Amino acid sequence: MSRTEAADSVPAPELAPNAGELDEEIVPSSPVRRSGPAARRPRLPSPGRAVAWLALGLVLLLTLVPFYLVLRTGLSNSRALPSHADSLLPAEFTWGAFERVLGLADPEEARAQGGSGASLYFWVYLRNSVIVATLVTVGQVAFSTMAAYAFARLRWPGRDLVFFLFLTAMMIPPIFTMLPNFVLIKELGLLNTFAGIVAPHFFMTPFAVFFMRQFFLGISHEIEEAARIDGAGHFRIFTRIILPMSSASLATLALLTYLQSWNEYLWPYLVGQDENVRVLTVALSVFRQQTPAGSPDWAGLMAATTLAALPMVLLLLVFGRRVINSIQFSGLK
Repeated sequence: MSRTEAADSVPAPELAPNAGELDEEIVPSSPVRRSGPAARRPRLPSPGRAVAWLALGLVLLLTLVPFYLVLRTGLSNSRALPSHADSLLPAEFTWGAFERVLGLADPEEARAQGGSGASLYFWVYLRNSVIVATLVTVGQVAFSTMAAYAFARLRWPGRDLVFFLFLTAMMIPPIFTMLPNFVLIKELGLLNTFAGIVAPHFFMTPFAVFFMRQFFLGISHEIEEAARIDGAGHFRIFTRIILPMSSASLATLALLTYLQSWNEYLWPYLVGQDENVRVLTVALSVFRQQTPAGSPDWAGLMAATTLAALPMVLLLLVFGRRVINSIQFSGLK
């Protein structure tokens, strides 16, 4: 018997009487579009979600109120501020405070608008802040990244113990190391220099090393082993493979370091009193103290504060989303 005849001789399976009905029951029905008032009714949030949104809105409002008050004071006339203390709008709206800060008004015009007549070399201090923040960011990102690679990808005796001891430095308040650092910078003759301001923060910080190490731990070892089979060494793997794959985390670390360096006040105040190296945060404090008579020039001070914070606000608006994504990816909370 041939195979064809054998196949024809096999009896066909009998179908159940109600097989057609079962098939009709198994076939999923097409989605039914509901119409009427029930479909158009908006979905109300749950009570927990509503409370969370309310709390988030209150926190956002409390965060933005100080910024608005700073801007409102900067747009006010200094002489009219005491008589309009309860108003939320600028007191006798004027751009005079911003013109004084940017050097567009002479001392007589400044005194006429209620200013103290004190000088604020805003562009010089802005240049100094940019130099200090850039140097600290470049040095700290470079050295912290190399240290993080050694802690995450290289195997050497005592690695975890050294990393644990290194992390304990995060628990030490910076005020305890400030006095020894000041004595060292003074003995080296680096007072009132950019090198003296940058030196303590140039190489690395425990947070920067920990941040990059967390990201390096998530990179697949197979990629590194494949490069090693092709003859690549640690330096080549680090520069050609690890760093390009870590561009997002590097950008986040650079932005966070730049923000911290820009807002640093106490250390530049101790070692950078000269006007040639004075940064914006220190200059604002000195400007507030330059009040020969009467109250400080609050409108000028708030206008200078607004201008000093403007570069950082722009950076956060441009790169804020990337910062949040990188922090979530690295596991930091």
